[in-house]
Amino acid sequence: MATRPITVDDAEELHALILASREHLAPYEPERTTEFFTVAGQRRIIEGHLAMFDAGRMVPLVITDDAGRLAGRINLDNIVRGAFQSVYLGYWVGAGFLRQGLASAAVGDALHWAFVSLGLHRVQADVRVGNTASLAVLAKHGFIEYGRPERYLFLDGDWRDCLCHQLLSDDWHP
Repeated sequence: MATRPITVDDAEELHALILASREHLAPYEPERTTEFFTVAGQRRIIEGHLAMFDAGRMVPLVITDDAGRLAGRINLDNIVRGAFQSVYLGYWVGAGFLRQGLASAAVGDALHWAFVSLGLHRVQADVRVGNTASLAVLAKHGFIEYGRPERYLFLDGDWRDCLCHQLLSDDWHP
């Protein structure tokens, strides 16, 4: 298992993974345009993410399995510098790659990016209530729940309650 920076060449394989995982991911996803579910749409998204990486605003990564197949995505997004020194963590693993430890390993890699490579102070992850697999991944890495905002994110066609978690650099134990 590994994470690596995404490339435009990942668009076709990512498209196939998203289509194969559409039902699995639906409860945790915002509304998507028809274009999102095309190779061209994925290519445009990747190009946008790479531009944000170049601008220092995000770190877009892919998750791969031991055979090198694309298994999911993980992003450090909305990097805020200044007094905040914080970033949002978001990730998903495709339906065919569940329960293999890929998300947990990828979160470990992303935390290294955040705290070592970027020198940030705080990583935040917001999880829809009921997403026990994602909550277990965060707990394994020492994230602390600090809030439960009601109707926080528009996911799966409605406003959903979420659990907000954070990990501070001082509390990170790689």
